[in-house]
Order: sequence, then C-alpha cells, then structure tokens
Amino acid sequence: MEYTREELLICAIARMLDGCRNIAVGTASPIPGSAALLVQAISNGAAKASILGSNIHNPFNDGGPELFDRAGQGRVDAFFLGGGQIDGEGNINLVSTGHYPEPDTRFPGSFGSGYLYFTVPRVILFREEHSRRVFVKKVDFISAPGWSPPDVYRPGGPYALITSLCIFIYDKKRHRFRLDGLLPGVTLEEVHDNTGFDFDYPDHIGPVVPPEPDRVDLIRSRIAGEIAETYPKFARDRLGWNG
Repeated sequence: MEYTREELLICAIARMLDGCRNIAVGTASPIPGSAALLVQAISNGAAKASILGSNIHNPFNDGGPELFDRAGQGRVDAFFLGGGQIDGEGNINLVSTGHYPEPDTRFPGSFGSGYLYFTVPRVILFREEHSRRVFVKKVDFISAPGWSPPDVYRPGGPYALITSLCIFIYDKKRHRFRLDGLLPGVTLEEVHDNTGFDFDYPDHIGPVVPPEPDRVDLIRSRIAGEIAETYPKFARDRLGWNG
C-alpha cells in the first residue's frame, strides 16, 4: 500500500502513544494532533485527545492554565514539544539564539514548556525540519532541560524525537538520543550530516515501521475530517481531505 510521509509519521507517533489515556497536543501541531485523534479512534474512546485550538477536541475552557493543572495532577500521559533548537541531551530552546540581551533570532517563547517537560511522563519532541540549525551540539538558551539531577523530583521528560528524516529514542540514563529508525530513502550518513549533536545507533539501523493499511484508511477519512476542524489547510493539502 502506498502512503505519504505524513501518514507514516502519524502512525509512528500513534504507536508511541500506546497505553496513554490522556493525550494533550499544543498549538501548531497538526501531525501530533492527527496521531492523538488516531489513538482515540482505534481505542474506541478509551484514550482521550485534547487539542488546543480545537472547538470540538478541547475540554478546557481556559486553554493553557487548565492543561497545566491537569498535568500537575498527573492526569496527562503524553504531550508534544518542539524547539527552535534541540540538543543531544534533550534540552530545548524556545527563546532566542545568539548572545543575550541582543539575540540574533527570537523564538515564540517558552510558555509552559519547562513545566510540562517536568510533569508529563511521555513528552515526544517533534520537529519536521532536520538540520544543523535546529539540532545543535548545545542550545544557546535552555527553555526546558532534557534531564535533571537525581535529587530532583521529575516524573516527566523526553521520550522520543521525531523528524522528517528519522526517529530517535531518548536514553534517560545516558541523557542521549539513540537512532531508532530511518524514513524511506534516508541514510545514516544523511542523518549524521544534518545533525549537530552526537547520537547512538545500532550496527544495523532499519526503516521506520510502515503504517498499517487500516490505519491509513482511517487517517484519510475520519481523522482527516476531524483534524480539519483545527487545521483545514493541513487536512486538505497533506491528507487529501476534500470535505
């Protein structure tokens, strides 16, 4: 069965959400949002997807503050974060690059990233652009740290990093990423060339598991229609929705 990169990523993320009952997705996250809706659909509602910006799939009246309260109570199992910069220890930069107080580039800001990185057990980092501009040896500013000392209470932290080239799994003991799978047509050398940090990898690295045909059918029908409520252009241009 033929499939698109978006469908592959949606299914790959959905597998990582197995066992999660409460999945929250922030703004500007159509692929993670589609994955959360897919898990909700295949679980027959046992898993709940909360998508900020949606009028249908958002139980919160006040957006972020209610999400933070729920996360602090241990009622959010998975969340997604990105970053203007991400380094090999899982540190995220959502503030700026260059020297403070006159940075070269300003990013949108940290908002609740640091808090959610500490409280949500399964944080999946997602950034489609895979380049040395994004994946750096050391972030210029730490908005949210990838790890904390042993005496810091921290139930949350990075679980995986997903890009347009590959999937990394985070090793919490070694504070490093391990290459777990390559997208179709991508080589290990290509990942090395476009990654500014060191990472681990097995002797033989295989491809990301292809999406299941029944889930692709579900994405092209029900999920595309549901995500279109929040991201109509994404649903139309990248999932083929024509509703």
